[in-house]
Amino acid sequence: MGEFWPVPDVLAHLAGHWRVGRDVRDLASGDHGEFTGTTVFGPLDGGGLLHEESGTFVWRGVPRPAERTLRFLPGPVPSAADVRFADGRPFHDLDLANGRHVADHPCSADLYRGEFTVRDRGHWRTVWRVRGPAKDLVLTTDYIRVD
Repeated sequence: MGEFWPVPDVLAHLAGHWRVGRDVRDLASGDHGEFTGTTVFGPLDGGGLLHEESGTFVWRGVPRPAERTLRFLPGPVPSAADVRFADGRPFHDLDLANGRHVADHPCSADLYRGEFTVRDRGHWRTVWRVRGPAKDLVLTTDYIRVD
């Protein structure tokens, strides 16, 4: 199995409840933030999973509630998903057949490059590197299965 844990069925693997910890670093300013919360991957009408994340984001010492919703739709093979924003706009592709995937998401003049790695059934990580005229960020998120 090596360093990464292969995922033959990404939607089955993600389904359920996860504890989330996210480290946010602004490389330009040196600012640092942290998100703690939960993510639930539940059934989506028509197939796929609804990703609902909620928790607290602390930035410059100020805590505030934070949430986001994504749609994980079935991909061309069971190890793959088509990830979309809540409103249906495309976000990125995802294929965890070998336990690791890199995806790009252009956003205006900025580029988000995400690396997804699976360690085992109960642990996976995303690292988004965001570069462009408006942003210079690294967002590292660790997911730990709760159920």
